[in-house]
Amino acid sequence: MITVPRGLVVGLAALFSAYHVVLGIYSLGVADHPAPAIVAIGLYVVATTLSLWPSGPVRMPLWLALFNVAVCASLPLLVGSQLDGSSSANGYATWYVAAVGTLMTITATRKQQGPSLVGVIFLMVHTIVWAGPGALASMGVIGSAVWVVVAILTSRALAKAGRDARQYALAEREATEWQAAQEAHLDERQVRLAHTIRLAAPMLRRIVEVGGALSEAERQECRYLEAAVRDEIRGRKLLNDAVRQNVMAARRRGAVVTLLDEGTIDDLRGSELDGVLNRLADAIGGTTADKIIARTSANGSDTAVTVVGLSGADPSSADPSVSALGQDTPGEEVYLWLEIPRAQPDPRAQRR
Repeated sequence: MITVPRGLVVGLAALFSAYHVVLGIYSLGVADHPAPAIVAIGLYVVATTLSLWPSGPVRMPLWLALFNVAVCASLPLLVGSQLDGSSSANGYATWYVAAVGTLMTITATRKQQGPSLVGVIFLMVHTIVWAGPGALASMGVIGSAVWVVVAILTSRALAKAGRDARQYALAEREATEWQAAQEAHLDERQVRLAHTIRLAAPMLRRIVEVGGALSEAERQECRYLEAAVRDEIRGRKLLNDAVRQNVMAARRRGAVVTLLDEGTIDDLRGSELDGVLNRLADAIGGTTADKIIARTSANGSDTAVTVVGLSGADPSSADPSVSALGQDTPGEEVYLWLEIPRAQPDPRAQRR
C-alpha cells in the first residue's frame, strides 16, 4: 500500500493557506477600511489552524466543520463590504474566494462533505448577489467550487478503495486459513491412512494367502485390528504409541475400550498434549476394568480427558452403541473414575 506522510500533506495545505493570508495582507490598501479585512484574515487563520492541527482525528469534528462554514460565510461579507463589486480593479482583494475554496476543500477532505458544500454554495450565492453571475468565472468562484467537488469525489473514492482493500484482505485471510485447514486435514488423513495400512497390511496379506480361511485366533486378531482402525477415526488426538499399545493390551485381556475425541483438545500442543496422553496410557494400562471409556471433556472445562472404568458385567455382551455413548449397562459398577486436567500433571482418581 502506498501512503503519504500526514505531515507532508498538512505542511503543503498550510503553505497554500498561508499564501491566501499573504494576498489578503498585501491587498489591504484596496479596501475602503482595512479593519473588516483584518478580522477576516484573523478568522481564516484560526479556522485553518484548527482544521490542520496535526494531532486531530482524520474525521473533522462536526463543531469545527460548522465553525468553518461560519467563517466562510463571514469572509465574503466582511471583505466584500469594503469593495466595489462592479469594479474590475479589486485584484487580489478578492483573496477570500480562494481562501473559502481552500478551507472547504480541507473540510471535505476530512470527511465533512455536507458542510463543505454549504460553504461553497454560500460563496456562489454571495458572489451572484454582490457582483453578478459573470463574476463567478472572473473571480475564480467556479474554480473554488471545483476544488471542493473534486475533494469530495476523491475522498469518497479513497474511502471505497479502503473498504474494498479491507474486504479483499479479509477474503485473502479466510482463503489462506481455509487452505491451511484443508492441507492440515489432508496431512492428518494421510498420516492416519499410512498408520492404518501398516497396521492392517500383514493381516490382509494373510487373508489373501489362505483365501479367507482364517483360524479362530486370526479372526479374533482381525477384530482387534478393526477396533484399532475405529480408534484412529473416533479417537483422533487421544492416540499416541503408548495409548495404542495399552488399548490393544486391554482388549487382548478381554476389556471393551472406547475412545471418543470430540475436538475439545485440539488446542493442546507439544508437551501439554504428550502429558495428557501419557497419563491416559498409564490409566488404561493400570486398570483391570471390564469396560474402559476415555472421552474428551466439554468446552470450557479444566479437564482434558475423563476416563471411566466399569466392572461387573460381561464385556462380550456389552452393546457397542451404549458403550460408544459412555452409558452404563445394567449390573455394572464404576471401578475407575479419572479426570486428566489440561494443565496439571497429576491425575485425580476415585476407585471402588
